[in-house]
Amino acid sequence: MSQPGRSQEPRRRLQPSTPRARGWPPAGSRAARIGPDGNGASQDESPRSGSPPGGTRKGAPTPGAEGGASPGRAFRGSSATGLPGATRRRRASAPPAGARRARVRPWPAANRRQPGADRAEVMALEQGIRLRTIFLLLMGTILAIATTDVLSGSVGLLRETAARPLTAAEQNLYVQEDIARRWHTWPTTLVFPGELEYIGLGRTQQYARRVGIAPEIPCRAGTDAAVGAILSENGCRTLLRATYVDQTSTFAITVGVAVMEDADKRRAATGQLATDDRVGVRPVAFPGTATELFGAAQRQRNAWVGVGPYIVFSTAGYTDGRTREAVAQEEILHSELWPAAQAVAGRIARALGAEPAVPRCTQGNVC
Repeated sequence: MSQPGRSQEPRRRLQPSTPRARGWPPAGSRAARIGPDGNGASQDESPRSGSPPGGTRKGAPTPGAEGGASPGRAFRGSSATGLPGATRRRRASAPPAGARRARVRPWPAANRRQPGADRAEVMALEQGIRLRTIFLLLMGTILAIATTDVLSGSVGLLRETAARPLTAAEQNLYVQEDIARRWHTWPTTLVFPGELEYIGLGRTQQYARRVGIAPEIPCRAGTDAAVGAILSENGCRTLLRATYVDQTSTFAITVGVAVMEDADKRRAATGQLATDDRVGVRPVAFPGTATELFGAAQRQRNAWVGVGPYIVFSTAGYTDGRTREAVAQEEILHSELWPAAQAVAGRIARALGAEPAVPRCTQGNVC
């Protein structure tokens, strides 16, 4: 008959678990600590101290069984095969949530680098050190050389710029350079003054007045063909010309200054010029003045004088338009025409070739 409060199903007996193979599970593993019955002790382990040998006495109540139930009777709500009762025991034995977990050591060979990589890194470092050393040596050498050059240049500059007396060669060079640049550093009114004084035949003081100044012209264009060829061959730069008349406006005088490259070229050119007084510089006539009839046919005589890098030409004639053939030779010899022309040209040449005042020192007159 059925009893109230009891199940009508036949009583089940828990079968003992299948014997485990020897050596399984490994000693120290979690499965070995829990044991097959789920109560935290392996069957292979010996009983704890204080318990009788052989385990639990026969007939004694099973630990964890309520009301002293026999071992053959299963406790309701628990199971030896991992049912909810065993799960609660495993959870109870698990560490708390806030507990510090043991740090797992990495495998020793995981971070071990190969010897070849270490050797390559060492070689790369050594090469970098060598290159850096070479670079520093080169930079130091360059800086030392640059510093030496700067210092030596500074010393040389101080020596050159320091005031000292001029040598004879330096004084001569100063004079030559000053004379050579006068034709373009001086104004035209200084090269060809507005009035020039000269002495006539009767030892009387006379004045020549400038009528006009012609523009610069090439040497070939302002001279006769034979003279222009010689000037061009010896490096004539340009030709400056101006025309003067005497106090009575009877004579017309054209003065031409041929600018050579240097004094040596000037000497070479004058050595080739002929002594023919019929050729030389071409006259310049200015319309509306006393010289408007003065042309190449009216020239009576021609001459030149050399000074420095300049050749100063002069030509003279009558302002009334008379040609060379129309004037008797005796009249030319006893006329003031040619002395006046030579005096005017000579005054201009002396002014261009006059030596300047030479300073005593490189920085003036104070050494």
